Amino acid sequence: MVRKYVEIFTDGACSGNPGPGGWGAILRYGDKEKELYGGEKETTNNRMELTAVIEALSALKEPCIVKLTTDSKYVCDAILNGWVYSWQKNGWKKADKKPALNVDLWEKLLPLLDRHEVKFNWVKGHNGHKENERCDQLAVSFYKNLQK
Repeated sequence: MVRKYVEIFTDGACSGNPGPGGWGAILRYGDKEKELYGGEKETTNNRMELTAVIEALSALKEPCIVKLTTDSKYVCDAILNGWVYSWQKNGWKKADKKPALNVDLWEKLLPLLDRHEVKFNWVKGHNGHKENERCDQLAVSFYKNLQK
């Protein structure tokens, strides 16, 4: 079966860390785009970054080839450097033997990475990348509405 090629852009934002937070994602397949967003009243920036990736990949109805662009070094480094797989293998403990953070979210993300062929692409945040800026707008606007 030939897999569809999808581009995904994600971002998370938080007012305070912890504090109210939001996430945004853009899914692009050919000339079609879909925006997703959400958030939580009390969260962290890293949780919102992870949630954006999870929600975007979860929205795909079938296994796809994905180019995922994010400004999260936390997400990219944990996956590309293999840290998350080591944490999992070591009972969710980091190299320093301290507990890994956000285990509940990593446990949701890893099966999605098995389902889809995902290539991570890191971009510098707040640096004029059109889709990254839009994802940030979605995330910030969501958490600001939570504060009302």
